[in-house]
Amino acid sequence: MTTDTAPPVLVEHVTRRFGAVTALDDVSLHVDAGEIVGLLGPNGAGKTTLLSLLAGLRTPDEGTVRLFGRNPRDPAARTSLGTTPQETGLPETLKVREVVDFVAGHFTDPMPRGEVMARFGLTDLAERQTGALSGGQKRRLAVGLSLVGRPRLVLLDEPTTGLDVEARHVLWQALRDYHADGATVIVTSHYLEEIEALAERVVVVGDGRVLADDTLARVLDLVAVRRVALTVGAGAADALSALPGVQDVADVSATARGTRVTLVASDADAAVRALVERAVPFTDLEVRGASLEEAFLSLTSHDAPAAPAEASTLPEVSR
Repeated sequence: MTTDTAPPVLVEHVTRRFGAVTALDDVSLHVDAGEIVGLLGPNGAGKTTLLSLLAGLRTPDEGTVRLFGRNPRDPAARTSLGTTPQETGLPETLKVREVVDFVAGHFTDPMPRGEVMARFGLTDLAERQTGALSGGQKRRLAVGLSLVGRPRLVLLDEPTTGLDVEARHVLWQALRDYHADGATVIVTSHYLEEIEALAERVVVVGDGRVLADDTLARVLDLVAVRRVALTVGAGAADALSALPGVQDVADVSATARGTRVTLVASDADAAVRALVERAVPFTDLEVRGASLEEAFLSLTSHDAPAAPAEASTLPEVSR
């Protein structure tokens, strides 16, 4: 496979440790040109570590990482890479337009300053020093700088941190427009809304493993679990984990009225019907959406890692 035909991202059986902590555990990932992939998972899941390997900032302890067929540590591999880490330092005394011009000077065919500014809603801030920008404005500038060199692959780590709702939508649209021009984009987030807004394919990461790798629709089904909280009598709590649709018991606590149990359920309706059919006495029933954290914990406990995606098809999620 030549560098011209190689996929933008190829990760094969990668493990990365930090002392006694295994940040990535036998992770494989294949991303084709033109895909927009969301890495979804709770904080500490391993998303940032994976991006640092792709950017050549770290090396794996085991396995192989390739960027356009090359080792990411090879400067030639990074000529088509744009990246925005979780935290970006900006020279505080330079004006916004000066920072854009400085970054553009490192590329042979940079995006015009006016286009960068317009895409990310920075035009009115051109004469302001970066040290005087708000956190959200700095974040928009940092993401804009990742596109100045017209990269074929863009890595974005939590790109909308610190942004208000309107600014997040501006950034999302800018990324969608850039992707529409043929770029490959990988974006990490622990916000389901963000991944829904941007991604076509979703890779769910938890505890350093790939828990699911599939289309957006299928992953949405996978994490659409509910919290079912109810109070039961003494001794009844032990049987609730076996109810249809229940994936996990999230919490059990004693109260003055009995035992309060919180269940994580993939099918809350089935669980509640079973309670009634089995004549289990209960009170104070509450059903609401589970957090992504709870969905990921349930996946970690019960699901095997999905196989890595191949060139043209995505695997079915392990159930």
